[in-house]
Amino acid sequence: MSAVLDHHGHGAADHGHDDHHGAPHGWRRWVYATNHKDIGTLYLLFAFTMLIIGGVLALLIRAELFKPGLQIVNPELFNQLTTMHGLIMVFGAIMPAFVGFANWMIPLQIGAADMAFARMNNFSFWLMIPAAVMLAGSFFMPGGAPAAGWTIYAPLTLQMGPSMDAGILALHLLGASSIMGSINIIVTILNMRAPGMTLMKMPMFVWTWLITAYLLIAVMPVLAGAITMVLTDRHFGTTFFNPAGGGDPVMFQHIFWFFGHPEVYIMILPAFGIISQIIPAFSRKRLFGYASMVYATASIAILSFIVWAHHMYVTGMPVTGQLFFMYATMLISVPTGVKVFNWVATMWKGSMTFETPMLFAVGFIFVFTMGGFTGLILAMAPIDLQLQDGYYVVAHFHYVLVAGSLFTMFAGYYYWSPKWTGVMYNETRGKIHFWWTLISFNVTFFPMHFLGLAGMPRRYADYPMQFADFNALASVGAFAFGFAQVFFFFFIVLPTMRGKGEPAPQRPWEAAQGLEWEVPSPAPFHTFETPPKLNEDATRIVA
Repeated sequence: MSAVLDHHGHGAADHGHDDHHGAPHGWRRWVYATNHKDIGTLYLLFAFTMLIIGGVLALLIRAELFKPGLQIVNPELFNQLTTMHGLIMVFGAIMPAFVGFANWMIPLQIGAADMAFARMNNFSFWLMIPAAVMLAGSFFMPGGAPAAGWTIYAPLTLQMGPSMDAGILALHLLGASSIMGSINIIVTILNMRAPGMTLMKMPMFVWTWLITAYLLIAVMPVLAGAITMVLTDRHFGTTFFNPAGGGDPVMFQHIFWFFGHPEVYIMILPAFGIISQIIPAFSRKRLFGYASMVYATASIAILSFIVWAHHMYVTGMPVTGQLFFMYATMLISVPTGVKVFNWVATMWKGSMTFETPMLFAVGFIFVFTMGGFTGLILAMAPIDLQLQDGYYVVAHFHYVLVAGSLFTMFAGYYYWSPKWTGVMYNETRGKIHFWWTLISFNVTFFPMHFLGLAGMPRRYADYPMQFADFNALASVGAFAFGFAQVFFFFFIVLPTMRGKGEPAPQRPWEAAQGLEWEVPSPAPFHTFETPPKLNEDATRIVA
């Protein structure tokens, strides 16, 4: 190890330039950041901030729904809350968090010095700040925030106040940021791997992000096109979605969901990658079926483009169309099932231990599989006609996105934070966070399945008495879930960021494989300035 990197993480030949390569200090370090680790940290802090903002909106929604009648907000504000909760969580929390993980980990995992386009990396992060301000600040504009639902369906979007324009501009900026980040990730992975790391030796997290980046480049311009058409309908006299001028509101749904369904996989594929790193480490075995995992990930990405209209069974689609999208949706569950099988097979007869990252990983498999099964139920057109736009759908996508994306982010944080911060998190607090989160999550969202089956529609501020008990239970669970994340930040994240805790060894998890465990903890500001020489399976550095 010491033959490749000195204690500053520089190649031995670069030793004389150490004084030029240290981390800059003060605010300039962050504003002008071009180092992939600093930008990754910025993304993660931004995403957590947006998670808290989106979470506060969700708690306002649940407080209103605690009992029948109008308690706290009027129906207009309620619709603004549901719309902004969705937009902020999807575009402000989940996607930037995974980009933060990508920035931090991909160069470390492939033996690259940094991301390919360091200044573009900085630009793509800072684009998100004005976008977030416009999104969150739209509540203070005349007429309040957009209230058309996070799916921003026309013709509702054509009737909104000026905040809709701010929302459209914010989405454009966030989309541009995603596209630049994706180009950066693709070029980094394809061009900057250490010699000897072939594509089929890359860590699964790198593979899932390579495929995700291609998905982003394919579908973000589709969303941009849809919201630009809304903008021209609003201000420039076009009638793309206005039937009075020969337009078609259902066309917006087609364009939106052609973006929206791959978007769901953009938010879950990096999660699959994180889980595929953690399960082998704590099972002390190699990942079962590596090649099949790669092919399954690619299959999911390709199939995601032909299932979009399963969101639209109730729009008057011909039965032939319903059958096609029904079968295509059922088909996409096959590669997903391959992944779950491979994770379980990796754990089978492994020497397993249950530190916090593994708890979140196993919790993810359990809860995500439930979310997948409810998705399979909603894929059936005759059933979906009954459940469409009800709380069963809300329960389904929260099981997939909260238990899917958010649980894996927690798992990834616990797994990699010793390498980021140089200190070990408190294991007892981590386990408290896991159980508190898992139980309160299920208390919140499991009753929603029954509400949906009983016929409660989503986005309603009031409801009849027969839905009261399950709504009260869900609201209590939601507040418990929210406080669990406050606990996570103040009692786990902040102490590690301040360096309080046991010093982390270079390899905190003895069986973890990958180049990120070949550098000291905390990871030096610069790593792999000279490409490392790798062993046969590209998991260790050889002197």
